[in-house]
Amino acid sequence: MLTGALLILAPLFLGFAIALENRRAMTIIHYTVEGLVYFILLLLGLGLGQMEGLAAQLGGMAAQVMALVLVLFVANMMGLWLFHRWQPMSVERVEGNVSPGYRRLFLAGLKPLVAVIAGLLAGYYLLPDMPMAEQLATWALMFLLFLIGLQLRNAGLSLRKLLMNRQGLGIALALTVSSLAAGAVLIPWLGLPWHDALAVASGFGWYSLSGIVIGEALGPAWGGVAFLNDVLREIVALAIIPLLIAIRPAMAIGYGGATAMDFTLPVIRSSGGLPCVPVAIASGFLLSFLSPVLMGVFLSLG
Repeated sequence: MLTGALLILAPLFLGFAIALENRRAMTIIHYTVEGLVYFILLLLGLGLGQMEGLAAQLGGMAAQVMALVLVLFVANMMGLWLFHRWQPMSVERVEGNVSPGYRRLFLAGLKPLVAVIAGLLAGYYLLPDMPMAEQLATWALMFLLFLIGLQLRNAGLSLRKLLMNRQGLGIALALTVSSLAAGAVLIPWLGLPWHDALAVASGFGWYSLSGIVIGEALGPAWGGVAFLNDVLREIVALAIIPLLIAIRPAMAIGYGGATAMDFTLPVIRSSGGLPCVPVAIASGFLLSFLSPVLMGVFLSLG
């Protein structure tokens, strides 16, 4: 397990150590990351489709996903509410409806599910057993993490300023602590050792990472559970951000987890105004950094 943890962390830190100034290179990296994410999700679905006894395990997987989503939601909302009470945050009043791109964003949140389902159907009905798929997914994930490390380092963000953003730092810590508490509560239900349960709870919405990392460590069924838990977090976040951000901005921004710095950021900006943007970027950045670190550490304890 220690080797697996190093495979997660080493490329991320290596990419984060490299400074780039070429904007063309960063554009290429952006599109490469997007393509790799969907390639990895297809491989995740393929692994699920070729798993022995898939039909018999679907009911158990659905129950585990629902338990994770519900317990994490309650724990995260409680943790973020407590942080809001301690450090209240005000937002601009944004008149009118959410931006016209909101529906498009919500539908785009379903695209990862489509990629996994396509891989699952191909693996179950069409393709022969592909023992190299898992190794291919590992190398693709390592390359993805290296590129994400480059993106984080070269996003024009100062790590010192991000850490100095008290609201963003507090939201990230509240979500992390409450997620780990939820994982601890779920240990008996999930039937996993404590460190594996905490690893599953540490995805923070980063579905392309958690699905593959957890799948390689605990098997394709748990990879599917981790993926569905995190992709549903993203979809639920898109639904609740416009409803909560005016009265409980920390809860609205924080529940999106790692997606607050990218996918859910446009909805945060259009619903809560410009002051929410640096907070969302800071919390999303920190959670994007913490997620692979925590998963790697917890899985290495097995």
